[in-house]
Amino acid sequence: MTVVFEGAVQDLIDELGRLPGVGPKSAQRMAFHLLAADPADVTRLQEALQRVKEGVVFCRVCGTVAEKETCRICADQRRDPTVVCVVEEPKDVLAVERTREFRGRYHVLGGALDPLSGIGPDQLRIRELLNRIGTDEITEVIIATDPNTEGEATATYLVRMLRDFPGLSVTRLASGLPMGGDLEFADELTLGRALSGRRAV
Repeated sequence: MTVVFEGAVQDLIDELGRLPGVGPKSAQRMAFHLLAADPADVTRLQEALQRVKEGVVFCRVCGTVAEKETCRICADQRRDPTVVCVVEEPKDVLAVERTREFRGRYHVLGGALDPLSGIGPDQLRIRELLNRIGTDEITEVIIATDPNTEGEATATYLVRMLRDFPGLSVTRLASGLPMGGDLEFADELTLGRALSGRRAV
């Protein structure tokens, strides 16, 4: 039998339980931790959440999270503008950056193709990618979607869309990433080898 607490406590448990990767027991532990926490700690958490919702925007160029209209990577003149790494989510940008192997720029799709969940090409930032390739000096697109069913479907779709651009090289992360896994959980060495050993598709 599921234990249900009264009022605000149960509401907090329910809300925490909606976070990805948080089960009912973890949500309950977090709720009771917050209940016992110093009021100043709770206030800092509230303020951090408020700042994220009010102050964080998405980069107009690549689509990752940013504090200004253009993120620090797109604004960095030292980055190679001719190579674009296509990832599913902003967290994947961080995963690739941790390898220190990539000096180009990024394009965040905002997810992966998943027809069963109603996510088609129009729900992703694919049109923006095609516009970038049509107007910028991009010579290579590295497809770095997750090595799972949705990521592979997205990669296949992107290859079909990009193969007709003259002079554009389309590559995919090489082996080394486990099938069925998520990019964010790959260690730096594995992801670094996958980047340096990418192959044409």
